[in-house]
Amino acid sequence: MAAEVMAVVADQEAVAGSIAAADDPLSLERQVCFALAVANRSVLRIYRRLLDPLGLTHPQYLVMLALWETDPRAVKDIGTALQLDSATLSPLLKRLESSGLIVRRRRGDDERNVDVALTDDGRHLREQALAIPPAVVAELGVDLSELEELHSVLTRVNAAALRAEAARD
Repeated sequence: MAAEVMAVVADQEAVAGSIAAADDPLSLERQVCFALAVANRSVLRIYRRLLDPLGLTHPQYLVMLALWETDPRAVKDIGTALQLDSATLSPLLKRLESSGLIVRRRRGDDERNVDVALTDDGRHLREQALAIPPAVVAELGVDLSELEELHSVLTRVNAAALRAEAARD
């Protein structure tokens, strides 16, 4: 497996070197979508391995991050924060609830709204999850400053994509 990973890394480095020289706007190596898709799969493989002992998938981890930030939190607010629709979010919440990490409650003042709250187990899981970010950085072997810069760029790209989508609606 390590040899396969090293071969992929070598291929990616060769691709990075050829991007500047490539004149074809449809060259695979020049496509932002391709670089994002490959990076997404590669980084999520690392997260998957690290989150497995916690009993979480990556999407569930994102929900838990949102709840560790604000507890309780409205389902609608979680969906907005994670940019997930209810059809995607509902099964995640159901699974986390069946795992005993969260509870869902209808609001007394408006039964159309549902709040999600952490259980004691969900709050305690945060302590174990504190090891995830530094482990990801270590696995990637990239300077933290580079990852922070990447995060900043991706945040701007996401905001621009959302604005473009909103302008079309």
